[in-house]
Amino acid sequence: MHDQIRIVVAKPGLDGHDRGAKVIARALRDAGMEVIYTGLHQTPEQIVNTAIQEDAGFVGLSILSGAHMTLFPKVIELLRDRDAADIEVFGGGIIPDADIAPLKTLGVAEIFTPGTPTEKVVEWVRRRVADRV
Repeated sequence: MHDQIRIVVAKPGLDGHDRGAKVIARALRDAGMEVIYTGLHQTPEQIVNTAIQEDAGFVGLSILSGAHMTLFPKVIELLRDRDAADIEVFGGGIIPDADIAPLKTLGVAEIFTPGTPTEKVVEWVRRRVADRV
């Protein structure tokens, strides 16, 4: 494992808007973490491949399109299939409150809704890393 926290930030699906993902990526970088931003229109397979190749500890998914109930579980399923279930998945974007509990049941570690302070995301990642030690 690396000393530095490595996070893949990705925009799965057809979203064409990535300002929120870039804000989170910058906040995590500014906090001293290594962030690999994959860009727009990534498939779950591309995201999982990148996370494994980069030896990431986390995958942060940003979804605005409403496809979170399909795309988040697909990324988690692919990580499990590739023996990489130790890579934690968290997400953000336009996700209705009613979908948060089901997503967590499916294995999403945390959901950050619009307006969440970036410091809260940084603190959450640091706490998760500390809990692993």
